[in-house]
Amino acid sequence: MQTFDSDGVTIAYIDAAPARGPGDPVLLIHGFASNHAVNWVNTFWVRTLTEAGYRVVALDNRGHGRSGKLYDPEAYASDLMAEDARRLLDHLGLPRADVMGYSMGARITAYLALLHPDRVRAALLGGLGIHLVEGRGLPAGIPEAMEAQGSAAVADPVARSFRIFAEQTRSDLRALAACMRGSRQTLSRAEVAQIDVPTLVSVGTTDTVAGSGPALAALIPNARALDIPNRDHNLAVGDKIHKKGVLDFLAARP
Repeated sequence: MQTFDSDGVTIAYIDAAPARGPGDPVLLIHGFASNHAVNWVNTFWVRTLTEAGYRVVALDNRGHGRSGKLYDPEAYASDLMAEDARRLLDHLGLPRADVMGYSMGARITAYLALLHPDRVRAALLGGLGIHLVEGRGLPAGIPEAMEAQGSAAVADPVARSFRIFAEQTRSDLRALAACMRGSRQTLSRAEVAQIDVPTLVSVGTTDTVAGSGPALAALIPNARALDIPNRDHNLAVGDKIHKKGVLDFLAARP
């Protein structure tokens, strides 16, 4: 992996060349408690996109993977994390890119599209629907789950599953607790209506975390929804229908 300095925070990233040609860049932003490898490499997204002719850049968000660990919740505001993505584009000399995020990464993508629409050719929001606006989603007890003595001490099954996942990814649990406390901002209906880049909202039909994808897409002027049949929040990310839908969308966008 490579690293760069994002206003004092070390951000790690990969930059994978396309299988052929110069390749339009696609920036991938992972979800909470994950990292670029778990979210995008192990699910074969990087291979799928590079084989389709795209240049793939994927970062470890602050507090995750090999990027810098911070312990102040205010350091994880969604707009600050969006600036990490923008600075990565600057660092690589990329005027703009297609940006694809999953779950928390989709929230960051939405903020990036709102704050810097000139840098986002298209926004692909995976694993996040109307809860971007309504503010529900992951249970409130996740920070406490990260700080518990062990996963067995966590009563809420969703929070416990994230604690187990964080342990499996060898994450910094204290940093994740701060991240969850600081990164749950929402956008208003008026704000999401200002996102005018081509947008794809992809949510599994059994995903109880994301909220309705079609409901969010209806609020964004140039958006459409992709239902990923019979997939929950964890399984939708690497689903073949998800991949096909994204490739078709990227091929058709201006």
